[in-house]
Amino acid sequence: MRAMVELEHDERPWGSYTVLEDGSGHKVKNISVHPGRRLSYQVHERRSEHWFVVAGEGVVTLDGTEMPVGPGSAIDIPRRTAHRVENTGGSPLVFIEVQHGEYFGEDDIVRLEDDFGRVS
Repeated sequence: MRAMVELEHDERPWGSYTVLEDGSGHKVKNISVHPGRRLSYQVHERRSEHWFVVAGEGVVTLDGTEMPVGPGSAIDIPRRTAHRVENTGGSPLVFIEVQHGEYFGEDDIVRLEDDFGRVS
């Protein structure tokens, strides 16, 4: 069994993320969202994502449709699909994000709405 090595960690206004694996064709992150915060409403041109919630409660918005999520919830986000997650609970919302595609740079984020003034 190989040990997990933290590749990258970043604090954001909404919470934080830690990259767990960065491989050919995929990237895996552990993402934690503070209570009452949400990520920007965004799309990606060059990757799809799969989210698996491990702790907390929230609401995921996919192309305008909202769905509640909690531990064990899984969400598939195809390329070019507008998406965001909001923590509606009183503790951190934690999920594992698996990105799949050809490119995973932060410049592949097109922000449609953002609570922190980062609209593209």
